[in-house]
Amino acid sequence: MVLLAGAPARDLVADLVADIVATTRRGTALYSRNRFHAPWGIRVDGGHVASCHVVTAGAGWLLPDGAAPVRLSRGDVVLVPFGAGHSLVDSPGSPVRPLTELIGGPLGETPPRDLVIDGPGPATVLLCGGYLLDAGPAHPLTAALPPVVHVAAARSRDSGLAAAVDLLSDEVERADPGAPAVLTSLVELLFVYVLRAWLAERGGAADGWIRALHDPVVGRALTLVHTEPGRPWSVAALARAVDCPRATFSRRFTALIGQPPMAYVTAWRMAVAARLLREERRPLREVAARVGYDSEFAFARAFKRTVGVAPGRYRTSPGA
Repeated sequence: MVLLAGAPARDLVADLVADIVATTRRGTALYSRNRFHAPWGIRVDGGHVASCHVVTAGAGWLLPDGAAPVRLSRGDVVLVPFGAGHSLVDSPGSPVRPLTELIGGPLGETPPRDLVIDGPGPATVLLCGGYLLDAGPAHPLTAALPPVVHVAAARSRDSGLAAAVDLLSDEVERADPGAPAVLTSLVELLFVYVLRAWLAERGGAADGWIRALHDPVVGRALTLVHTEPGRPWSVAALARAVDCPRATFSRRFTALIGQPPMAYVTAWRMAVAARLLREERRPLREVAARVGYDSEFAFARAFKRTVGVAPGRYRTSPGA
């Protein structure tokens, strides 16, 4: 992420969100393109994948386990960030079938399918996909999300989300042989756009980590840590960088983020290191140096304490 001097605060927030998503997400999968005629219903069982659904035509309902039903209309996007079980139906009370049964295999491990359910009622066109998140500690941003993130079309008109939904709608209608690859890329972008649109609705009036993004002191500190995770940060160095007394900065950061500054720095460094271990074949000493550790041993100890497994073992594990 590149920090631009004088960049608007909302751009810095967007950069931070994109950075967090890129680092904490292990992969993206397109499940299915669906054209359902009422009555219809599909079931997504609970798991370790954050599911995302886009209504490109028609309407329907999201029925999340343990939460209130959500009415969905054309252009709406809904994210179920913690893998909770849920159903999508044309109307509450309609029978449902497991999505895994319809696509012929586990979510994320099966090629995308074009699904059709015939019926006498009006049609709804849905795009269903998901995101496999890193198994380590949840980032404060994702931990601050509600069980269901619903961004209505009317509230996304001035954001990149609306444009992404329009592109998805066009690709769904094309049904070209290469469309699944294009759609998967667009679904990947959706995660960032949904979070940005949802955060924009709340702004600086929100609590906790979301408010911290808009805080002139803590938000700048977060940007610096994300921009340069390998810099030799200390509480004093961060406080100087954002022109705030050390004790005041530490209290303010901890109150908004929910953890002390150096605990966040360490957690973010380990998230970046996990991505480097997954995606690159650099020696451990280079990974350690990239995230601010002169000693490979000190890095390995911090990584195991944070992630729960040694970096070498993490790199060779099937999940990584």
